[in-house]
Amino acid sequence: MLDQFHSNQQILFDLTANYLEPLHGAYQRLAYLANLRDRSLGRYVHESLASFYGYEAVDQVVAHCHEEVFERLLELSLDAQQHDLRAHLLSLPGDFSENIARCRAVYGDWIPVQAPAYLKELYSANLRVLLELLRDDTPKARPNS
Repeated sequence: MLDQFHSNQQILFDLTANYLEPLHGAYQRLAYLANLRDRSLGRYVHESLASFYGYEAVDQVVAHCHEEVFERLLELSLDAQQHDLRAHLLSLPGDFSENIARCRAVYGDWIPVQAPAYLKELYSANLRVLLELLRDDTPKARPNS
């Protein structure tokens, strides 16, 4: 039991230091962790970590980390969430408006499966509003004069 605890601590340290810390902001981290979830397998897969620690242990730690990042994001003010989401969308390749549309299509995938229903609802409501605010702030193309 103690060996598993130490192993999980090491996985969390490696995940945080090598993969999450270089990312800028909660939304980048949330999207990264969500993308590690393999829906066909029903678990999180991180090949680099799993090759060293094993798939089951990595799945457990990444799932917990995904929930933590999700909850911490919701602890931010809406203004801070909007700033963080804008920075995330601007960091993605492509047009900002297209990134908003892509985010709208996938943001539900960023929710951890084990998150409580009330947090899922809060997150979804917040993100819908934030995406609308960002869409409304996007400069429109001006017709030629």
